[in-house]
This record gives sequence, structure tokens and C-alpha cells, in this order.
Amino acid sequence: MASRQLHLELLRNVLRSPMSFFEATPSGNLLNRFAKEIDAIDCMIPDGLKMALGYVFKLMEVCVIVLLATPFAAVIMLPLALLYAFVQVTLTSRVSRWLAVNLEFLGNGIVLSAAVLSVMGKDTLSPGIVGLAVSHSLQVTGILSWIVRSWTDVENNIVSVERVKEYADTPKEAEWALEDSSLSPSWPQAGTIEFRDYGLQYRKGLELALKGISLHVHEREKIGIVGRTGAGKSSLALGIFRILEAAKGEIYIDGINIAELGLHDLRSRITIIPQDPVLFSGSLRMNLDPFDAYSDEEVWKALELAHLKNFVSGLPDKLNYDKSPAQPLGQRQLVCLARALLRKTRILVLDEATAAVDLETDALIQSTIRSQFEDCAVLTIAHRLNTVMDYTKVIVMDKGHIVEMDSPSNLIAQSGQFYRMCREAGLV
Repeated sequence: MASRQLHLELLRNVLRSPMSFFEATPSGNLLNRFAKEIDAIDCMIPDGLKMALGYVFKLMEVCVIVLLATPFAAVIMLPLALLYAFVQVTLTSRVSRWLAVNLEFLGNGIVLSAAVLSVMGKDTLSPGIVGLAVSHSLQVTGILSWIVRSWTDVENNIVSVERVKEYADTPKEAEWALEDSSLSPSWPQAGTIEFRDYGLQYRKGLELALKGISLHVHEREKIGIVGRTGAGKSSLALGIFRILEAAKGEIYIDGINIAELGLHDLRSRITIIPQDPVLFSGSLRMNLDPFDAYSDEEVWKALELAHLKNFVSGLPDKLNYDKSPAQPLGQRQLVCLARALLRKTRILVLDEATAAVDLETDALIQSTIRSQFEDCAVLTIAHRLNTVMDYTKVIVMDKGHIVEMDSPSNLIAQSGQFYRMCREAGLV
């Protein structure tokens, strides 16, 4: 039970850790905590304690037998025990060198005392009692060796508990849900987003990844976000989902400061299609609707809109097909699109969702987004500029700042940075 509780606490602490924790912590360390350290707490420590206690009781049995046969042995055994304890304390730094000598000395001392006292009391002791006492006293050296060995194993493995508890003190994300939340079940209804002098950094001490971002996304607007690598495009998405907390400023969605919401309330009301599509082990239906919130008809409708209906219909088990992670990249991206179609939230974020797929899949995704998310606010972090040429606005970012923001046609007319990027892409 104690090991299970430690494992649950470790899992809870790791799952609630912010992204900066995973950036600074090697994955090998995490695997080691969940595998080797938990195994040591599960098996090594209980086995070591069990063995140590078993031999302690065996030692007590020998002492009782010797004392019952020769009560005067207590006069010798007590000083021997005190001497042994004194040697262990004073020679802690050289225990490994003196351990064998100490154990042999103590064991032989008990054997000697049992033998000498047995000879002295030969007139009153029966030969059977004497043989029992001496034969048991001969086991003392081996018993002491096993006690020390098993206890040393416990001391070596008890560090695993400290290593598992170490992650209890790491920084955690904000509360998952707020008890006194009065958030409407239909929030956000309009899907407006407002950044007010927003700043974000990946870890304390690092330079701000976003600097003084002020932006207002209106209802049903389609915003394209472009820029060079490292300009801060994906950082905007991290800020909206509070994967990283604001270093300064605020983000408001439908007039509500998202910093005052529980993480579940926020993240469950907006949708993202990431660049790297993630499918979990399990059936295709579980990947689309893990909480069984939608009917099969709704799932098939989403697959049809995501251009996957014919493909899934041809699978052996259809929605129960359980080889989802092995699907090609383009099909996995379309599955993520089907997820978004099922949820149909008022805000959709595409984080370079089509950067790694072929042009045909890119065209399918873009056509579906234009037709099915017409009433939603869409923020597209674009790798291919042609995907945002018909958007309401395009934001050009550079070094964490918004350097240009207007409609694509106006930005091209201004002959600025967006114009140069389009010229490089062969669009003008």
C-alpha cells in the first residue's frame, strides 16, 4: 500500500509539472524513478526488512536458549554486546574493514561463554541442554553476518524513497479546476481573444520569448501567424493554453482573464491541432472520443468531414481498429482534424498543423477548416504562406514582437517583411 501511494503521488506530481520541468529533466531520470526506484520500494526494501527481522528473531532465539541453559552467560553476553556497539560507532568510517573481525569476535565470545559456563555447571546441567546451547551459539557469527548484510541492503535501497519524494517539491501547474468557478457551460460563446501587453518566458532567468504582445482577435476572425524560426509563433499557442504562465500582461477570452480559470475549464473549451499528431494506443474511436461523449453517428460525421470515412470503412474493425499509432502521418493529422470537428469549440488553434504533410492532405485540411470552422475564431501558425493568403489578418512576428499586422493584400502592398517572405516563397 505504501509503495502504491508513493507511485500515485509520483505520477500525480509529474503529470502536474509545468513544461519547464520536462525541458530541464532528462527523460531517463523520469523512467528511472518510475521503474528502478519503484521496484526497489516494491521488492528490495520489504525483502531486506523481512530478512533482517527474521535473523534478529533467530539471534534472540539463540540468546534465550543460551541464557536458559546457562543463566550466568548474561554476565558475559551483555558486555560483549555493549563492546560491539561501541566498536561499530567509533569505527564507522572503517566498518567494512573491521566488520568481519567484529562479528567473529562477538560470535566466538558467545560460543566461548556458553562452553565455559557449561563446563563449570557440568554437575547441574544435562548433556542435552549443553549440546543445545553450544550448537545454537555456533550459529551466532552467521546470523550476525546476515543481519548486517540485509540491513545494509535496506539502507542502500531506502534512498529510492527519497528520490521518489524529490519530485513532490517541484513547481506545479495551476489548479486543474476551481471549486467556486461560475464559468458558463457555453463559454466561450463569441470566441474573442485579447492579448494585453503580454509577455512570456520559458524559464526564469531566460529572455522573454514574447514581449509586449497586444492583439485583439474578433469573433469569427481568421488570423494567420507567420515568422522565421524562433520568432515566437508557437509561444502564442502555449500562452493561450497556459502551458506556460504569463511573465507579464494578460490574455482575455470573451472578456474573462484566463489566468483566473482552472486549467481544465480553459483547455477543454478550446481546440488545437498540433504539428506532431499524437495517437494513443487503443481503438480509433477511443482516440477520437476518449470520454464517450459523442454518438457513433457524430463520430462518423466527423470522419466524413475529415475525409476519412472511406478509409475507416475499409478497416477490419472500423471504429474499433486498434493500430492507430501505426497510421501514416497524413492520416494521423486527419484524425486530429476529426477530433477538432467533434468538439467544435469556438476557438481553433493550428500550430503548423500542415507543415509535415503532403500538399494533397494540406489542401484537404484547409478546405475543411474553411467550411466547417466558418463561425469560429481560427489562429493558424503557418509554415506554408499560401494557407493564410485568404485570412482576415496576418501577423508577422520577429524576436517575440509583432512587427506587422494587417490583411494579406495590404501587407504585400506595404512591401515589408511579409512581402519579402511571399517573394521568397514564389507567391508574388
